Amino acid sequence: MNYQQAIDYINSYTDYEKIGMPHDPAFYDLRRVDEILSLLGDPHQKAVSVHITGTNGKGSVAVMVASALTAAGYSTGLYTSPHFHSWRERIRLDGELISEAELAQLVTDLKPRVEAVNQRANYGQLTTFELLTAMAFAYFGQKGVKFQVLEVGMGGKFDATSVITPLVAILTPIGLDHTDVLGDTVAEIAAEKCGIIKPGSTVVISPQTPEVAKVIERTCAERGAGLITVGKDVSWRGLSSDLDGQRLQVKGRKGSYELFIPVLGEHQLVNAATALAALEVLADRGFEIPAEKIARGFKQVSWPGRFQVLRRNPPVVVDGAHNVDAARSLKKALRQYFDFERAILVMGASGDKNIAGVIAELSPLFDRVIVTRSRHPRAMAPAPLVAEFARHGLKARIADDVPSALTLALSLAGDKDLVCLAGSLFIVGEALAAAKLSLSG
Repeated sequence: MNYQQAIDYINSYTDYEKIGMPHDPAFYDLRRVDEILSLLGDPHQKAVSVHITGTNGKGSVAVMVASALTAAGYSTGLYTSPHFHSWRERIRLDGELISEAELAQLVTDLKPRVEAVNQRANYGQLTTFELLTAMAFAYFGQKGVKFQVLEVGMGGKFDATSVITPLVAILTPIGLDHTDVLGDTVAEIAAEKCGIIKPGSTVVISPQTPEVAKVIERTCAERGAGLITVGKDVSWRGLSSDLDGQRLQVKGRKGSYELFIPVLGEHQLVNAATALAALEVLADRGFEIPAEKIARGFKQVSWPGRFQVLRRNPPVVVDGAHNVDAARSLKKALRQYFDFERAILVMGASGDKNIAGVIAELSPLFDRVIVTRSRHPRAMAPAPLVAEFARHGLKARIADDVPSALTLALSLAGDKDLVCLAGSLFIVGEALAAAKLSLSG
């Protein structure tokens, strides 16, 4: 099959990212993932695994770890989600996206085995995400990677990536998100995300609330996993920053590191310290990962759509902030990096998000608001967003789509104003595409 046929085949499966995930463990039976991987020769067991979950920052930490491992000379696979424009973005080898030809061949090779598993349906049928996860493991196995760095799709316990036993498990900051699936409290959500903690692994955690830290500490003790806490065992401080990136110092367990990361926001300093802590664990296990290679890898990080500055005059910023903690970080970063007279927000959201909390965080910063929706099936209609902004005294305008919203925002912005697009990674993805046209004029 060719590339488009492969994409059509992937799209033919049940995609919970599009239709919303049911809160029923029966839909997430990992035995069917084990079954397909067994038919493929268990490729997920061939590489050293780094597994990452959390509410915010897990993708950033994943790409930092993978970039440093590649810089250190190790063949490294990276699996992340969601994607902006192409399924290929989810599967990378040493920073490069899987090619169209490779993806097409991968689907061609997997199709008979996938359909055999689904025909038997011993444990239910494979979903799109489970198919993609099997593809990633198969691809990394074919390429003979030394490391595979895996970001969960959601949660941890029932996530398709949880079929591995990681050498290092990383938990980035955990807060309230996906409450319809993972639980109503941060303790319940933390318990779900602790599903990636396996006996014998070492766990690295970003700074957490006491309630979350207690759940993680108890799980590590129960499963015999080591625990390294960023903020206690590993510390950091920012040195300087501008719109090109940030310099920081991280004091790890094995030494002190001066680093530059080309991503913005104080939360990225935490992510960098967390990634560094995980890399030191790998060094403890005998892998050669020199400080200068870590520094080179961090400097080469590319992670679009996360507090990304698309234009500087007037500033245009995109950020996926889709929950309260992320919105708070976004607001803080905008105030840190920019001096502006007025701020214009373009916002859209997915239907399952806590828009009341996100809007409560963002409203005090913005003078004008434009509400829109992405093309994603789970995109929220504008009306609830308009109503929520009205509660904070902001009269939101409605744009039919992201390109028209960006055009409207730019028409309203003066030289000393700021434009920010946020609320959903799907909004950001469409904004990045639209910006190539809008900002070139």
